[in-house]
Amino acid sequence: MDKKRTNPRKDLNETAFSIVQQAIGEAEKERPTLTGKKADSRKGGLRGGKSRMESLTKEQREELARKAALARWGETAPADEAGAGKAGSTKQR
Repeated sequence: MDKKRTNPRKDLNETAFSIVQQAIGEAEKERPTLTGKKADSRKGGLRGGKSRMESLTKEQREELARKAALARWGETAPADEAGAGKAGSTKQR
């Protein structure tokens, strides 16, 4: 049976050549172009965080940073744990 390939693949030599080119930095890795909803989503995501931070006040940014630190480190920050000397108070990850 003769099967038609819809996605022609590179042969072994072409694949090896492209890997060597990428390794030595002569060729960039091919990235598929985004279209439709994915492109719109990425575009909005790239500028969303920056514009959100610009719209917040200093106090709001400090509160977000405080909440993020608590979510990551728990009730005590790493600097507090190192100098506290409390038995069993260190949190291991």
